[in-house]
Amino acid sequence: MASELDMMMAAIAEKLTSDDGPMALTTIERYGEKLPMIAAAPPALSHYFAHFCAQHGDAEFLVDGDLRLSFAQVYAAARAVAGALVEGHELQKGDRVGIAARNSANWIISYMAVIMAGGVATLLNGWWQGPELITAINDVQCRLVLADKGRAARITESGGTGDSCEVIVFDHGGPPLEGLASILSKGGDENTPLPELGPDDLATILFTSGSTGKSKGAYSDHRGVAQGIFNYIAQTLQGLEIMTRKGQPPVGQPATLLNVPLFHVTAEIPVMLQSFAIGRKLVLMPKWDAEEAMRLIEKEKITYFVGVPLMSIEMATHPERKNYDLTSCMSFAAGGAPRPVEHVKRIKQEMDWAFPLLGYGLTETNAVGCGNLNENYLAKPDSTGQASKPLVDLAILDDAGNKLHTKEVGEVSIRSIANFLGYWDNPEATEAAITKDGYFRTGDLGYLDEDGYLFIVDRKKDIIIRGGENISCVEVESAIYAHPGVSEACVFGVPCDRFGEIVGAVYLAKDKANVSPEALTEFLKGELAAFKVPALIWQVDEPLPRLGTAKIDKVSIRKHYQEVAKLDA
Repeated sequence: MASELDMMMAAIAEKLTSDDGPMALTTIERYGEKLPMIAAAPPALSHYFAHFCAQHGDAEFLVDGDLRLSFAQVYAAARAVAGALVEGHELQKGDRVGIAARNSANWIISYMAVIMAGGVATLLNGWWQGPELITAINDVQCRLVLADKGRAARITESGGTGDSCEVIVFDHGGPPLEGLASILSKGGDENTPLPELGPDDLATILFTSGSTGKSKGAYSDHRGVAQGIFNYIAQTLQGLEIMTRKGQPPVGQPATLLNVPLFHVTAEIPVMLQSFAIGRKLVLMPKWDAEEAMRLIEKEKITYFVGVPLMSIEMATHPERKNYDLTSCMSFAAGGAPRPVEHVKRIKQEMDWAFPLLGYGLTETNAVGCGNLNENYLAKPDSTGQASKPLVDLAILDDAGNKLHTKEVGEVSIRSIANFLGYWDNPEATEAAITKDGYFRTGDLGYLDEDGYLFIVDRKKDIIIRGGENISCVEVESAIYAHPGVSEACVFGVPCDRFGEIVGAVYLAKDKANVSPEALTEFLKGELAAFKVPALIWQVDEPLPRLGTAKIDKVSIRKHYQEVAKLDA
């Protein structure tokens, strides 16, 4: 039976999307179906930036250490850098431009500039090592890479990108145009004409790890990204109306901590890009620290918090929490990984003025998917919530693509105009991921209850989700096999209270090879980003068990070593 909050949300959504509502709908033909679109969304992100930066003008937008920038200042800097990319670097519409850096105001300005110049913002994982960065850069054929000193060094030390791609090094901190002077040095400025962009032009490429090994570049057009942003804006307007009806109308400027990496879709769309429209201040945290987060929440009057699940619970249970006033923050959201059920009630118990929230979306859906909030989340803490209105069509499909009924377990699948278009230069993976009628197969197994709430029960893809970061088991296994002394290997996820899962591995050394777990770990640190390196490694003396097909029996190995890890904990 639908809850009181469900009925209120449905009524608000209907009002928002009515013909005279701010989120009025139109349709577009895709996959032989008419998919809903939000009519108010701009045709391209360049229009979006210009409109809302002018609207919010002198309001504070970015706080990055001692640097504080308004919407107008951020736009002015991005406009100058965009002109430099077009004139000085001869960027053409559709050219891929990688961004490889830690979070900073200059990361955001660079992203805006690439988009405004007509480039495709290619978000490179800042935690990758040099070989991983170079592989991604080459896969999508970047023309330019804008990198901070640390990531540029990784690229150079691993052999560089060749003559076809220039790496431009920029700095963090200080006035934006000083840190970005290397991009401006060849000419071009705020007066340089920029290309006209439309909804069908490509906007972004984000990388996602699946069961097949190396990361794939998921590309989206301006229409998809803009629609994803506006679907989030619709949810925010819905939340504001709920708070107002409950006698808790928001006051002052909204503000949020930006503590998840900008190369992740969560930070990119619902956090960073949505903030332009709602006039929200972004307070950047280069590195996660629970007490520093609490200090910033108090100092900057943060109203909304989102991070991977471990972040909220670390603050809720921190021994110094009562020394900080966190009451400005009414929502503690999580995404990227399941949140343990016991954490939901503990967060509400420890911070009773606020509510925990949970979002479910993927790189390929531009973060749009499901949401569970407030009283409904407390009532169903093991659910990722209902499909996000107004755009998401959520279905549970069997292997043949047929829709399953309530409580039947199948593959969670999402269809919306916000979905990505495909994997770059990988038509086979694209065809496997998107059904003929436009549903993206997520790789998660789950079911819908009688109220339309999604419950995820297992994972179909061979991936590990560590603190919101997807890790391909196949990729880690390939890195282990690259060691000349390894004969067999198997990689799997091990449950972890802090990160949700960590990487576990078991291996057999070749005859007469002396490969200790410590030596293998040291080898892998040069091959993989730190979060991918197995935290638990077991060496065995006998061949790994195999199935009748001669494949390694990963299921039984995973089950056995998960039990071993419990006993060792």
